[in-house]
Amino acid sequence: MLKVLDVDLTPNPQALKFVLNQKLLNFETRNFQNKEEAEKDPLAKMIFEIEGVVSVFYMDKFVTIEKEPSVSWNKIQRPFSELIKSFDVSLIPEEKILEGKSLEETETFKKINEIINDRIKPALAADGGGLEVLDFAENKLIIHYQGACGTCPSALRGTLVAIENLLHKEVGPEISVQLG
Repeated sequence: MLKVLDVDLTPNPQALKFVLNQKLLNFETRNFQNKEEAEKDPLAKMIFEIEGVVSVFYMDKFVTIEKEPSVSWNKIQRPFSELIKSFDVSLIPEEKILEGKSLEETETFKKINEIINDRIKPALAADGGGLEVLDFAENKLIIHYQGACGTCPSALRGTLVAIENLLHKEVGPEISVQLG
């Protein structure tokens, strides 16, 4: 049975990270900005039924929920905890690792991807967020923030610069990072 083990604050004041006792996904991330996007995902669809939820992000052993500023967390935390206790993890659609991606597996991209997976994603996950690589071509990496990072003011510029600086140092100064 799924349970919420901990609730962590994120840098985004409108988002909380709910740490669970079991994995939901092994590799992939799921990010939904509205109820319509979540239509084919049973977990996200049910979370959007909770009043005040505006986005849902989940991966590994956590779910990040962003709420409307006017709604109190008290109206979301208890219903979410109850939902999780009764949710059957087997209902989550199968993962599609890298399916539909048009990324060329160059040596540069492999190195970038390793840095993202080993250093950047864990740091973002600690704050209830993540990122998805949308494209890599001509030394330009296009990313999309997920979860708490999606609307966090510091992620939109400061974190982007930090990611680019890390890739400059580890991969090369020709790499640029942009939001997609």
